[in-house]
Amino acid sequence: MAEFNEVYRRATYYDIVFGRDVTREIDFVIEVYRQHHNGSDPTSLLDLACGPAYHARNFAKRGFRAVGLDLRAEMLAFADDLAQQDHIHVEWLSADMRDLNLSAPVDVAINVFDGIDCLLTNDDLVAHLNTIADNLTEGGLYFIDVTHPRLTSYDYYEPFRYHGERDGISVDIRWNADHVLINPIDNIASTQVEMVVNDNGNIEAFTDMALERILTAQEIVLLSQLTGKLVPVGWYGDYELTQPFDNTPSSRLMIAVLQKRELING
Repeated sequence: MAEFNEVYRRATYYDIVFGRDVTREIDFVIEVYRQHHNGSDPTSLLDLACGPAYHARNFAKRGFRAVGLDLRAEMLAFADDLAQQDHIHVEWLSADMRDLNLSAPVDVAINVFDGIDCLLTNDDLVAHLNTIADNLTEGGLYFIDVTHPRLTSYDYYEPFRYHGERDGISVDIRWNADHVLINPIDNIASTQVEMVVNDNGNIEAFTDMALERILTAQEIVLLSQLTGKLVPVGWYGDYELTQPFDNTPSSRLMIAVLQKRELING
């Protein structure tokens, strides 16, 4: 997700809207990994642009090593508080997705909810893919989850709306789709997001503007090839093994699965 800092630094409000059970998503990640590793489970996971670290914390609850990476100190502090409440351990890392160095490589890396779209140039994306590959175990998998391209195309940007309520606080977040234009040369959109908070009668509104790169499947393929380290091995339209990445209504995501392995020429 693009760097909407006015939204992201308000971690509690963000969590009221987006906090959810991600068990199905982690189950999916584990099952895809099993398919590529003769039934073996992954034992370590990196949650990139993790925010409140829903996925890292879910993985840690299963007794495995989990790492949560984010640039926002507020998000990492909030995520750590939640982890401590659940009596689980997660390694926290404040680092740039283009240049990171884990204490030990991981079996799986995930980048969900359009977290990769803040990388705007091909150089940024190749640097990112290279550093992910360098921090994966041999045969490790990298899951990239972005909105289906048909929902963020040149002539249509879906008006995304989100709402949440908790402890007398209601939060509404909306993408200002009426004013989104995607540059046809670099696939970069300038996007405005509005957050309205009613905190027990105290109403505040925040507006954020950020740039986001709209990725296509073939861009992911070609950028992966440039690394010489990652190979696309799967495409899904949702966190369901039976849902291909296609143009049916059930396919609302583009989930690319990349594997760290030696490229085969020809």
